[in-house]
Amino acid sequence: MSGTASIGVVASGESAGFGRRFAALIYDSFLLAALLMIYTGVPVVLTNHAILPETSGAWAYVYRAGLVAVIGVYYIVNWIRSGQTLGMRAWHLRAVTAAGKPLTLRSATLRFLYGVIAWAPAALGVLWLYVDAEHLAWHDRWSNTRVVRLTRS
Repeated sequence: MSGTASIGVVASGESAGFGRRFAALIYDSFLLAALLMIYTGVPVVLTNHAILPETSGAWAYVYRAGLVAVIGVYYIVNWIRSGQTLGMRAWHLRAVTAAGKPLTLRSATLRFLYGVIAWAPAALGVLWLYVDAEHLAWHDRWSNTRVVRLTRS
């Protein structure tokens, strides 16, 4: 089971709570740390110094934008491909549209961008799911997507 062909409409599954979402984020952070180390290693080896504004000038800002891009591509590609990152697989979660369908490039990109906003202020936008009637976080609602806990059938 791989690729979008194996992902149908998710008709059942409750909205995932904060604990599972946070646990999946922790799992993903280990893989992302490895990817970011590889990304960082290339310019450090080529230039033989740290990528800082003092040593690299404007390239340091290009490098920092690349860090964000690596993280974004990781999430967006995984959400489009299977609806799940590695951490989401471990915790039986899947990102889907409000209708339960697989995410498109647009919906996955919006989910990532809004997710940055939702997680940034001490995860207040994600904790909002405990106040929301449908148990949706800010980025779920704004991107018209949701994270569901998959149930075994």
